[in-house]
Amino acid sequence: MLKALYLLNPDAYQNIYGPEQRAAIASLVDVYAPPQTAESVRANPSILAPAEVILSGWGMVPLDEAFLAAAPNLKAVFYGAGSIKRIVTDAFWARGIPITSSYAANAVPVAEYTLSQILFCLKKGWQHALAIKREGRYPPRLPVPGAYGSTVGIISLGMIGRLVCQHLQRFDLKVLAYDPYVKADEAAALGAELCDLDELFRQADVVSLHTPWLPETEGMITGAHFAAMKEGATFINTARGAIVREPEMIAVLQQRPDLFAVLDVTYPEPPPPGSPLYNLDNVVLTPHIAGSLGKECQRMGQIVVEELQRFIRGEPLRWAITREQAARMA
Repeated sequence: MLKALYLLNPDAYQNIYGPEQRAAIASLVDVYAPPQTAESVRANPSILAPAEVILSGWGMVPLDEAFLAAAPNLKAVFYGAGSIKRIVTDAFWARGIPITSSYAANAVPVAEYTLSQILFCLKKGWQHALAIKREGRYPPRLPVPGAYGSTVGIISLGMIGRLVCQHLQRFDLKVLAYDPYVKADEAAALGAELCDLDELFRQADVVSLHTPWLPETEGMITGAHFAAMKEGATFINTARGAIVREPEMIAVLQQRPDLFAVLDVTYPEPPPPGSPLYNLDNVVLTPHIAGSLGKECQRMGQIVVEELQRFIRGEPLRWAITREQAARMA
C-alpha cells in the first residue's frame, strides 16, 4: 500500500475528513502517522520522508524546495479544499507531481447560496425584512422584479457560475453572462446569453459575481458599473472583495438607496471598523459563509477519496489541476 500522510489544520481535518472518508482512505493507503499540521512538519520535517501521498486541506504548507527535499518519495497531493494558489510553487510544478483539488465540491454550496439570494432578492426580501425590523411594523410592499421574466446577470462561467446557470434553468428567467473565455454556444448550453460587462450591469435585475481573484481581475468592477444598474437592482458577491472597487461601490450605494448589495466577501475581510458597509441600509453582509461549512465540507473529503481510488487504479484524475489551469483559477 502507498504510504500516506494527512497534512492540514486540526479543524480542517475534522470537518473535511469525516468517519466515512477516513475509513475509506484507511482501506486504500497506509496512513503511517497521526495527522500533521504546518507547525508539526516544520518542527519535524523527517515525518515527510516516507510520504508518497499527501492528504490535505486548509492549513497546508507551501510545496516549496524545502518541503520537496523532505518528501523525496512524494507521488501525489490530494487537496481537500478549493484554491491551491497559496501552496503550489515553481519547484513543485517542476517535479511533475500531480495535484488535485476539491474545488468542484466547494462550488456546490456557493452556487446554492447564490441561488437562494438571487430568488430572495428578486422579491426584495431583504428590503422588506429589514424595514419591518427597523420600523416595527409592516411597511407598504415594494415593487419587485419577481422570478418571472426578470433578468439575472452572471459574471464569469467557471465552476460556480456554471452551476448557478444550471440551477436557474428551472426558473422563468433570462440569464445574461459575461466571460471573455467562453463561446456563445457554451453559454447557450447553460441557458445563458453572452454580453459585455457594461451591458450586463445595465440590463440585469440581479448581478452575481463569480470571477476568480487574479492580478488582471482586481478592481474590474467599478463605480461606473454600479451607477449604470437599473432602478432597484441587486449586486451579489460570493467571489472575492478585491475584484470590486469597494470605495466606488460604496459611493454609488450611498447615492442610490434603490440599489442593494449582498456581500459574502469584502476587501479587506472583514471590513475595517467604521466601514459604511456595516451601516448602509442597502447592504447585507454575511461572514464568508457561502463556501463549504459543517457537514458540507465532507463533500470535499469525498472527492479526495474518489480521486485517490482513481490514482491507485492508474486512471486519469478527474480533478487534477495543471500549472496552466492554476494560473487562471482563484
